[in-house]
Amino acid sequence: MRTPLFIFVSLVLYSCTQSSPDFLSQARRDLSILASDSLAGREVGTEGEALAAAYISKRFEALGLQPAGTAGWNQPFFVKESQNPHEKPMLSAEDSTAGTSGKNVIGLMDNPGDEVVIIGAHFDHLGYGGFSSLHRGDSAIHNGADDNASGITAMFLIAEMLQSKNIQTDVLFIAFSGEEKGLWGSNFFVKNPTIDLSTVDFMINMDMVGRLDSAKGMAIHGTGTAPQWSQVIDTTNTVNLKVIKKASGIGPSDHTSFYLQDIPVLHFFTGQHEDYHKPTDDAELINYEGIVRIATHITNIITYLDTQPKLTFQKTKDESSQGPRFTVSLGVVPDYLYDGKGMRIDGISEDKPAQKAGLEEGDVVIQLGDSTVIDMMSYMRALSSFKAGDATEVIVNRNGEKLAYDIQF
Repeated sequence: MRTPLFIFVSLVLYSCTQSSPDFLSQARRDLSILASDSLAGREVGTEGEALAAAYISKRFEALGLQPAGTAGWNQPFFVKESQNPHEKPMLSAEDSTAGTSGKNVIGLMDNPGDEVVIIGAHFDHLGYGGFSSLHRGDSAIHNGADDNASGITAMFLIAEMLQSKNIQTDVLFIAFSGEEKGLWGSNFFVKNPTIDLSTVDFMINMDMVGRLDSAKGMAIHGTGTAPQWSQVIDTTNTVNLKVIKKASGIGPSDHTSFYLQDIPVLHFFTGQHEDYHKPTDDAELINYEGIVRIATHITNIITYLDTQPKLTFQKTKDESSQGPRFTVSLGVVPDYLYDGKGMRIDGISEDKPAQKAGLEEGDVVIQLGDSTVIDMMSYMRALSSFKAGDATEVIVNRNGEKLAYDIQF
């Protein structure tokens, strides 16, 4: 049921006037508001986005941050989407294109030092669905609890945790909008920064950090963008997170915009799930203790590097562009956090080849046709050799037993 606007406003005031809440309770409160029906999915350019931006600015103010946008807390931007799919949308600071309006929300923790650390997360989502939705039913609110109310919630926690650390480095907190449309907000920021980007030591992004599974662990992307990252991550992991390190600085989230400006980045991600881009991505499915642990780890990283020399940027291979192209699909959701041999299935779509053949969630694909599958890349290479209408055999490891199934693409 949709929460009336006056109730939403009451929740904002309640959340922003609490005195020193414990981290877990505050995380629940923030995320439940950001992922409530009253924000109608927070799609860029809508009233829901504006309400979410207002809530974020109030929380920033309550956390003692200073406005650091171009209009108080906000950095408005305007987008005219291209009618040519091969052209990028036009971003501008002025509403001269009669396109979609959006806004980043920016707050500064002004410390004595001259260097800056950027902590980012996008706050927009899909509204009632649209092109990017994986929901096949009637139009419905996509609350985006994990994607990405979880990242904004973690950002608030980091700001609060840093208050007692007495660090020298300035910390710029940016809630981006338009990420779901193509990194609009972060792209606009790096082209129109409100600070001198040459003073930025590194950028940390959080996108979908609300479904931590301690057994599967958490992926940290961008670990190759500075030679120091791997050691720093290990040294500061005082909360016993299982970490899967991914080197590339390129990926489908806002850290990419900063990597392309030669800034070292990290991107925290707890994995894909069956509720991704669906109306079922709701607050009751969130691992709040996991968000607190992730925020603690990031706070540790910021604190540790506060007394260290500036990180050295280095380029990485673009893993997303190195992958093969394919025209068929098994109809499975890969487990992107799986670090064993093969490709583990984390979800299966209805009426697709995998389901029809009898594959199950948890199966580990170890062979597809004549190709041995040892990881995600080898799985994609194997898949790229098939076209619609082809038939082959897939071999999976199911609880230690090798099973073979016939697949029809």
